[in-house]
Amino acid sequence: MAAACVKAASAAGVARHHATAHPARVAMSWTDDYDYEDGCRLGEGSFGSVIRARHRDTGQAVAIKRLTDAGGNAELLRESLLLEAASAGNRFVVGCRGLARDPATFDLCLVMDCGGASLRDALRRQPGPLPESTVRNAMWMLLAGAKGMHAANIMHRDIKPHNILLDDDQTLRFCDFGLAVDCMAEPPPYGKAGTRWYMAPEVLLGKPDYDARVDVWSLGCVMAQLVGGEAPFQGVDDEDQLRAIFGVLGVPDDAAWPWLWSTQFATELDKQRCNESVLRRKFPETKLSKEGLDLLGGLLTCNPDKRLTAAAALKHPWFSKMD
Repeated sequence: MAAACVKAASAAGVARHHATAHPARVAMSWTDDYDYEDGCRLGEGSFGSVIRARHRDTGQAVAIKRLTDAGGNAELLRESLLLEAASAGNRFVVGCRGLARDPATFDLCLVMDCGGASLRDALRRQPGPLPESTVRNAMWMLLAGAKGMHAANIMHRDIKPHNILLDDDQTLRFCDFGLAVDCMAEPPPYGKAGTRWYMAPEVLLGKPDYDARVDVWSLGCVMAQLVGGEAPFQGVDDEDQLRAIFGVLGVPDDAAWPWLWSTQFATELDKQRCNESVLRRKFPETKLSKEGLDLLGGLLTCNPDKRLTAAAALKHPWFSKMD
């Protein structure tokens, strides 16, 4: 009982914090866990699990996320508020159905729309390279979804194929907002968050005041993976990841990215040998057109101040050839 009271108090504190910052965002649907009948397991990790379930009265299929750690109630309440804000009017983000509570333990679970397979799993089943037209359509949906998220001041921070769902109608939707932040309610400094292979260089370097363009970098990595079949940068640790990035994109000189040269990592770099990008060599014109490569380069710009935003990327001429 004492543990349940601690969880409830912690969750209430998160709710008060978000209510103060965004009064319009606190209307949350609550149901009992018993209202849902568990089905197959959709995903599992150290965080807990995601289960496909069915509403007992309506038969509606949903996805339910349960956390196993002691602070799970507060974390799920926080994630539900972020997901609700990000998905409002945004069909490229998985919908939030609210929270369900176990009447016996007071443990919460997050109820969401049930999407399709992850993009990671879909790509594993893909027998060959994707046509550029398919990549273009996919990137338009993802950038439109990111534009909507960012307009709502939500920064996802962990965009990768595993956190993108591919529905039966071929719509792509972002999911898993466990590492997301509300940039208005939670200003910098920010810590390192995300998955290394899709992490922006400023995050890897410990820049504390990064912004939503870290999501754009991640989308550039996803685009490169859609074109090339694998994540473009695959370091074994943070330093190796940075070397993988600079090995393809070149080391920005102090004119291209002055902040880089103020970091500890830069002391190991040679200013006289700022090599150029070999992105075209990695993605020849048989794989990606000139306009497609130009967009990819804009997404994968090391200096975040010069990187495209999601809104700007959607205006790129590459999208004028949309099917």
